[in-house]
Amino acid sequence: MNTKIAILGAGSWGTALAILAARNGCQTLLWGRDPDHIAALARDRQNRRYLADLAFPDNLFVTSELAEVGKFSSLVLVVVPSHAFQETLIKLKPLLSNQVKIAWATKGFNPEDGSLLHETVADIFYPKTPSAILSGPTFAREVAADLPTAITIASANQDFANQLAGILHRGRFRTYTSSDMVGVEVGGAVKNAMAIAAGIADGLGFGANTRAALITRGLAEIIRLGVKLGGKQETFMGLAGLGDLILTCTDDQSRNRRFGLALGQGKDKAATLREIGQEIEGIAAARETFLLARKQGIDMPITEQVYKVLYDDLAPLTAVQNLLARDPKPES
Repeated sequence: MNTKIAILGAGSWGTALAILAARNGCQTLLWGRDPDHIAALARDRQNRRYLADLAFPDNLFVTSELAEVGKFSSLVLVVVPSHAFQETLIKLKPLLSNQVKIAWATKGFNPEDGSLLHETVADIFYPKTPSAILSGPTFAREVAADLPTAITIASANQDFANQLAGILHRGRFRTYTSSDMVGVEVGGAVKNAMAIAAGIADGLGFGANTRAALITRGLAEIIRLGVKLGGKQETFMGLAGLGDLILTCTDDQSRNRRFGLALGQGKDKAATLREIGQEIEGIAAARETFLLARKQGIDMPITEQVYKVLYDDLAPLTAVQNLLARDPKPES
């Protein structure tokens, strides 16, 4: 009960991690930017909007004041959407001590310049600031409901990775550590774009063969980009690569997959976004991945077609036909 951790982002995933940390005995502070939402969390002692019927432990506290985060703990876990990641850290920095340790469960690139999030952290804080990313095949509700789950914690600082593992690891939540921050970040970002592709294929009425091929070739694209950026190939065969890709491409708890399903069924984009009501990280990830692949000279045809569907109004069926029309080639 002596360990304190502040978690930024009161959506489903931030809330689930806050519940997990509190169950593990940590004094836990959950921050959200919407005062009305935070007031509802404090009143109801649960997140009715995103994780209804999952009660908060007594040692989980909530706030909408960033200043309270700095006073509460120098250990911060950021779980805001990627588009808010940089802005949130810039606002937070003056409120934290020089002993700060930053972790994040945000999946995506920095939309300002397409950089990886660990680069953003190093730019805002200090190059030697202990930092880590949490990623893997996780749906928030299942974690909060204490269903068996495994994740990867990647950090260049092994002591910090071990500290986080100790905070989060419990009977039904297993943590593995890694030093490959680049690989874990790339896997977590690009899989969201692939989930949109999988949803589109299923929405068009294609079968299990199509889905399996798309996941396999999507993984090949992730590996090509990730290795070029400095990731390790074995990382992409693990929880933060293949594991997360399978999860988000095959289960309708995935918002990215559901968004793709709607596109494949011919539904309106704006109406679908309103219906889902939460961040669809794959929309921005498709753009950032496409631009990064083009900059690095990496062939990512699935990513390219998803980008064109989202940003050039290409018909989903035409995108599939474009992929099928590509010339035969060696698999590897």
